[in-house]
Amino acid sequence: MKQTYERVYPSRGDRFRRACLRVLEIVVVMTALIVGFFSLMELPRERILREDNEKLRRQVAELDKRVATALVVMDRLADRDNNFYRVMMQADPISDAQRYAGFDPDVAPIQLYSLDDAELIKTLTNKLSALEQSIYTQIGSYDTLRSLAFHNQDRLSHIPSIQPVSSESLRTMASGYGRRVDPVYGTVRFHEGMDFSAPIGTPVYATGDGVVTAAGRVMSGYGNMVDIDHGFNYMTRYAHLNDVLVKPGQVVKRGDLIGRVGNTGKSTGPHLHYEVRFKGQPQNPVNYYFQDLTPEEYAEMVIEAENAGHVMD
Repeated sequence: MKQTYERVYPSRGDRFRRACLRVLEIVVVMTALIVGFFSLMELPRERILREDNEKLRRQVAELDKRVATALVVMDRLADRDNNFYRVMMQADPISDAQRYAGFDPDVAPIQLYSLDDAELIKTLTNKLSALEQSIYTQIGSYDTLRSLAFHNQDRLSHIPSIQPVSSESLRTMASGYGRRVDPVYGTVRFHEGMDFSAPIGTPVYATGDGVVTAAGRVMSGYGNMVDIDHGFNYMTRYAHLNDVLVKPGQVVKRGDLIGRVGNTGKSTGPHLHYEVRFKGQPQNPVNYYFQDLTPEEYAEMVIEAENAGHVMD
């Protein structure tokens, strides 16, 4: 039996729906292509903006490092101000709350990509404000100290304020102030002064005006030594001398030659052992070189004194 087929024509509605679907497919494909293209291909203007933003962030990070360094220096100046200058002038120390006026002096470096732009600027602004406040407070403190110093000239001339051995004559700082290992007994003890390694015969100078109270072999272990009473509750000691050039009762001025470096007493090498005492209590001598050292040299001296652990007596 012969089969016949009848051609079926889609209705107008079916043709319309198919045409719409085809157009929709084309639109979807074109949209995907366009999105993919622009996601892979950065426009020149967007690239410039991105590079500028990265550059600004790096500059902010570098500025943050410089501010952090300045804050560390200001902290060292503040420590010297409170623990020496104000003690010397009988003035009350300045608290952190007063020094920074409520700002947080956090010196931790900014984590460049962990903060959004607003937090980045806020963090750096806070550090700058703390630095500005600290500088302002320190200037005010120095003005106060200058006024006190003007009315205390006699006190200033007597307080120890220079190195007992000139920097040009030093080989190295052998040991700083604090807990150190005894070179003879091998035990840990508190080192009450600073040891300066220098050749035998190196000049030793009085560090402030005063009266010699001891000279020669007076105390066991110190060898040839000189003690000077500076008044105002201050005294200094110079030990292990080769030559003693002053006598008890002699009046000396700051910078006068009082002896020469030696290797006498309990000593493991030529050096000067130097002590500063206030009301009979040992003080860190590094705080008493303010007429010799700039703030930068003082900061370097502090670090060197902390790292110098080889006691020579």
